[in-house]
Amino acid sequence: MPTNNTMTESIKPLKTMTEWKLLEVHHEKIARRPLRDFFAADPERGEKLAIEAAGVYFDYSKHRVSEETIKLLADLAEASGLREKIEAMFTGEKINLTEGRAVLHTALRAPKNAAVVVDGENVVPHVHAVLERMAAFADKLRAAQWKGHTGKTIKNIVNIGIGGSDLGPVMAYEALKNYSPRWLTFRFVSNVDGTDFAEAVQGLDPEETLFIVASKTFTTQETMANAETARDWALKALKDKAAIARHFVAVSTNAAKVEDFGIDTANMFGFWDWVGGRYSMCSAIGLSTMIAIGPDNFRQLLAGAHEMDEHYRTAPFERNIPALMGLLGIWYNNFFGAQSVAVLPYEQYLKRFPAYLQQLAMESNGKRVTLDGRPVDYQTSQIYWGEPGTNGQHSFYQLIHQGTKLIPCDFIAFSRPAHKLGRHHDLLMANVFAQAEALAFGKTAEELKAEGVKDWLIPHKTFEGDRPSTTILLDELTPAALGRLVALYEHAVFTQGMIWQIGPFDQWGVELGKVLAGRIVPELEAKTEPDLKHDSSTNALIRRYRERR
Repeated sequence: MPTNNTMTESIKPLKTMTEWKLLEVHHEKIARRPLRDFFAADPERGEKLAIEAAGVYFDYSKHRVSEETIKLLADLAEASGLREKIEAMFTGEKINLTEGRAVLHTALRAPKNAAVVVDGENVVPHVHAVLERMAAFADKLRAAQWKGHTGKTIKNIVNIGIGGSDLGPVMAYEALKNYSPRWLTFRFVSNVDGTDFAEAVQGLDPEETLFIVASKTFTTQETMANAETARDWALKALKDKAAIARHFVAVSTNAAKVEDFGIDTANMFGFWDWVGGRYSMCSAIGLSTMIAIGPDNFRQLLAGAHEMDEHYRTAPFERNIPALMGLLGIWYNNFFGAQSVAVLPYEQYLKRFPAYLQQLAMESNGKRVTLDGRPVDYQTSQIYWGEPGTNGQHSFYQLIHQGTKLIPCDFIAFSRPAHKLGRHHDLLMANVFAQAEALAFGKTAEELKAEGVKDWLIPHKTFEGDRPSTTILLDELTPAALGRLVALYEHAVFTQGMIWQIGPFDQWGVELGKVLAGRIVPELEAKTEPDLKHDSSTNALIRRYRERR
């Protein structure tokens, strides 16, 4: 294994650490204490257990914690070397051990005068050079100066990518759609299922359509299959192969393959191996975002993320929003046995935010061995899921309130609406506060009896309460606010990975299926009956498909 002092020095098995054992004892002491008691004992709890920093108000008072819990969790972070590991990440140490790479999504939003050195070179000037090229291209397109092959103005942007090359851009576009000029149409293709492409180009004029092909290596199977279909679709109308240079741009580092595809490498926007896919939306992968919201707003998104970066890097853990978010996740996952987190944005524009977080958290921390290769004997990543409020209230909130599973919730809300329409925002915000209150305090049998509810109905209407939640409140959904939210969750995920002693920056778990699919494709396409050497189930499925397609 590659050596890396910061990441592997003095790693003790997590459950043998004194700080972990103290948390186990503490959990036994307070696990059954009702939240009602916590609040009754301290009338100022709602203000004490809240942090305001980096444009975010983070209320964690409705969690099943005391001030002692927070201190013990912060002690665990210190004992795990989290402070040193944060610094190692920010300064370009190669903390992605299995791939031998630095992890520098934070450098993507560093100001021009910053210095982040990787292999003896300050990478910040390179980051800003790419941003300036992106801005020039975006400005030209937004000013209707970029023309297609036939001289028509480009009005449609189709981003082709998958994973981090899709989830970040589509989430950011939907989140900041209010900042996008509506004469431009944006669509996103990721799935290799042909339906995704067919629907994405429905109603589009090839003469007015630009494709952004986002693949670092320009070899990603799904992305390149969709890109080749897009090229065929465009050429069917445009006839001339030279048209590709006016209707395709690339986000990639493989100039040879980009050129072979027919894309002018002058319209190739690069990034670096220290940018992981799920951490890449602030890089050239965000080209569609920049076109949609404009370069100035994109820079505001970067500035918001940088503000949260600096807070995470410098604040003490007991007052550090991302660190606390990560630590609270560990508290419930590893001590209460809660296996999922519901992310509940009360903002329709954030409808894709939970899907974005699924990759960020579960691809990062869905690991079963430590950095030094030992199997873990504790749970790692929670399952992330959610929908916007108030829609979810009429869907799965029943389970959260009265079901048998403990599901911590993140409520995300904004003090000012994107659209001022009558009473809508007051109604929306009333639901945010009411849901968090109901989850925390519930409704007792005694309260129901006092209201005159019939005895036989009381068990059905009783709410246990003690369902934990965080309320994350920002002023308004702006580009800077989105940047803060993205960085908040990125660093919470990092916090958890470091304490669990796992590597949150590789994703070997996605590789085996890809390799096997590569073997099966020629078997499906073979003209004669292939010699199948899979298990009996897979062999039977392949034969049935070949017979019936």
